[in-house]
Amino acid sequence: MSRLFGTDGVRGVANRELTPELAFQLGRVAAFLLTNGKGKARVVVGRDTRISGEMLQAALTAGMLSVGADVYLLGVMPTPAIAYLTRELTADAGVVISASHNPVEDNGIKFFCGRGFKLPDEVEDRIEALLPEQDQLPRPTGGDVGRVHLVEDAPERYLDYLAGLFPGGFAGMRIVIDCAAGAASFISPEIFHRLGAEVIPIFNKPNGVNINANCGSTHPQALQEAVVREGAQLGLAHDGDADRLLAVDERGQLVDGDQIMCICALQLAAEGKLAQQTLVATVMSNLGLDLALTEKGIKVVRTQVGDRYVLEEMQRLGANLGGEQSGHIIFLDYNTTGDGVITALELASILKKSGRPLSELAAVMPRLPQVQYNIPASRKAEFATNVRVQEAIKSAQASFTGLGRVVVRPSGTEPKVRVMVEGEKEAEVEAIAQELAAVIAEELG
Repeated sequence: MSRLFGTDGVRGVANRELTPELAFQLGRVAAFLLTNGKGKARVVVGRDTRISGEMLQAALTAGMLSVGADVYLLGVMPTPAIAYLTRELTADAGVVISASHNPVEDNGIKFFCGRGFKLPDEVEDRIEALLPEQDQLPRPTGGDVGRVHLVEDAPERYLDYLAGLFPGGFAGMRIVIDCAAGAASFISPEIFHRLGAEVIPIFNKPNGVNINANCGSTHPQALQEAVVREGAQLGLAHDGDADRLLAVDERGQLVDGDQIMCICALQLAAEGKLAQQTLVATVMSNLGLDLALTEKGIKVVRTQVGDRYVLEEMQRLGANLGGEQSGHIIFLDYNTTGDGVITALELASILKKSGRPLSELAAVMPRLPQVQYNIPASRKAEFATNVRVQEAIKSAQASFTGLGRVVVRPSGTEPKVRVMVEGEKEAEVEAIAQELAAVIAEELG
């Protein structure tokens, strides 16, 4: 049986795989375990804009109330805001109902401990192991049943925190923000407006079903066009729950998470603020990141894919900056998880202080040719045991005529296998990637 928790919580098609019944059970077990079974524990719950969020929130909340926990509802809020407010409200745990960058039919449930950190694998395993026995957990009655509290000032609390981090402001800057019709639709444009920028928001009118629909960090084309059309200095693209950020320079060119991390690492190092002179990235980050930072005396440490693993390594090393090419970037001095809004503010601040265009700042990182494919794979669970797939991966790695590498992994959040091939020669990289993708599609599709 496959593990219920993936790399970022429990995900699935809402009301089919991620059902209200499962949400109820997860609520009971998680509230009991994460609060050590104490009565009247405090759990904060927030969600993104997708239509199934209200259904899952109701079921999850009912489960938590049924073991005696009090639930504090934040409404629609970015995932990193929920992590922050878990600490700010001195809650025992936090929960986010979101499937991040996934399409609207998907949804997910992910948990934070009381300090605002995502749960380690072993705690998730304990939750999963207890699910079959959830009906044996306490069922308090009378005044011991949990209650719901609405946190109506949740957006203001987070906006005040963000404004305090960047007192310099952004007067004179013209910025286009793609909100992905998601959780950042109010927060991100509002904070930049408060800090003096001229803001042009797009995809900022969520209706429950348009989240991530041809917009946001997974579909940045409309943002690229808007930046050029509006003559903006900067474009910012969030995903559905705003824990990611990709950027667009003044020429309409995409600036990915690797380039953003490179820009931020160099700036922090120049200011003496880069802890351990180290950046933590994943195996998916371009080798150009290593080349650019090593030259400046900055060490790049790699982890497996997943911002939770980046965070664990950051904590182990005492680093304060890390992230992923996809735009999950963690500024550990500011928040406990990837925060797309803080990343956006930090990047805009660097532009403001430097007086240089983003295209020039991004150019400091050379990029080796890199190809990525996301291959639909309904049988991704067979990935590790499929002989032909494993042989194809070994053959691909051995086929490079020069520097090159292959990273293949089942997605932790979708029924896909992700292929990344990187090397010195673009034509060679493309050919290797296509051949490998074809084998995976035939065997696991």
